[in-house]
Amino acid sequence: MSRFTRRDTIQLGAGALAGATLLRPRWAGAQQSYAVKDIAPPEIAIEDGATLRVVRPSKFVDGDERLFFENTDKFTEKTGVQVTIDLEAWEDLRPKTAVAANIGSGPDIILGWLDDPHQFPDKLVDLTDIAEYLGEKYGGWFDAPKAYGVNPADGRWIAMPIGTGGGVINYRKSWFEEAGFSEFPTDYEGLLKVCQGLNQAGHAPGFALGNAVGDGNAWTHWLLWGFGSSLVDENNQVVVDNPQTVEALEYAKELYATFIPGTLSWLDPNNNKAFLAGEIGLTHNGISIYYVAKNSEDPGQQAIAEDLQHARPPIGPAGVPTETSLTVNTFIFNHTPYPNAARAYLLHMFEEEQYAPWQEACIGYWQHTLAAYDKMPFWTEDPKTTPFRDIAKNLKPYFYKGTPGYHSAAVLADYVVVNMFASVCSGDATAKEAAAEAQRRAERYYKA
Repeated sequence: MSRFTRRDTIQLGAGALAGATLLRPRWAGAQQSYAVKDIAPPEIAIEDGATLRVVRPSKFVDGDERLFFENTDKFTEKTGVQVTIDLEAWEDLRPKTAVAANIGSGPDIILGWLDDPHQFPDKLVDLTDIAEYLGEKYGGWFDAPKAYGVNPADGRWIAMPIGTGGGVINYRKSWFEEAGFSEFPTDYEGLLKVCQGLNQAGHAPGFALGNAVGDGNAWTHWLLWGFGSSLVDENNQVVVDNPQTVEALEYAKELYATFIPGTLSWLDPNNNKAFLAGEIGLTHNGISIYYVAKNSEDPGQQAIAEDLQHARPPIGPAGVPTETSLTVNTFIFNHTPYPNAARAYLLHMFEEEQYAPWQEACIGYWQHTLAAYDKMPFWTEDPKTTPFRDIAKNLKPYFYKGTPGYHSAAVLADYVVVNMFASVCSGDATAKEAAAEAQRRAERYYKA
């Protein structure tokens, strides 16, 4: 699916875009600026005749896509640069990004996953001036998103995270109470009891165990770290074959025994569909379930939105929060003939006039990566959105405890951790066998 924006255009000279980005917010009801400092952005001289092709993930909520296209059209109106946007299925985005990097042609700009840009840092345009300007203006980048953007080898910003797609526990309050519970637990033991109770009450939970880019990765890593384990140590040595991993896997098997059948093949849309169909009473997901139900004209879906509650994921034996999140990273290939136009486009999309209404339109489905946007009113106007506000601030990156690079991106793309959990839950391997196999698979990348 793609869209080509066509509008009456005006040609701006060098630096005109910079002036345009200093305008105050114009969306309905906006009364404040989220800029911490009123500073001038970098001047960017857009190339004559520039056009751009952008590739980004397909939508899960309508507000995300609608505002993204509207903001792109605003860029075309201001600069005359025509922009093509291709929407890719989540599982297809990573391989198509890799192809463009390998052949040195194709899209100019990618909204890609996580540490993927660290697989080919020498093929990307330097974004340091833009990223540092945005950080200074908007209260600083959160730590984990910044780690996804900066190349550890030389300190260059090779990408700018535009949002995190973090999840929390989604559950039906009435079914939760029917199963005999009142307060959502804060530890893994309590979570297991809740899942067992829901299952016995006929409202089984379900977490994705297929190769799901967002959901499968998020909850399995959260469990792994919650037991004090990790895939690698601070020196990027693979250490996943350890007793704490075995504990995490054995716990996951107990949890899986409460799940609805079929979760071993679930991708990112499946738990959304099951929850909205009334087939499950609890899952780990972003705000998309609530968004769809709340905006539906179906009274049954509206009732689900009313009943739906969100809770931060419980804390494991490690004693500290270990949530993680899908992160969308924006980057520019240096094969683009129009690097200045591409840089201007990203700068435009991150400025508050575009970024704030985009966030509000998708009620935080993509959570902000710059601290100033904590102040957006929608985070507290509806208490059901509030648990998502601090995800980007608190998350651990998927390459925890190591550093991003080819190795970390490749292990994630190969679903080493997800497959480890799935093999134990399915009964195909014991916990010890699965941990040893994950060690072997991860070392293949880290020792390459």
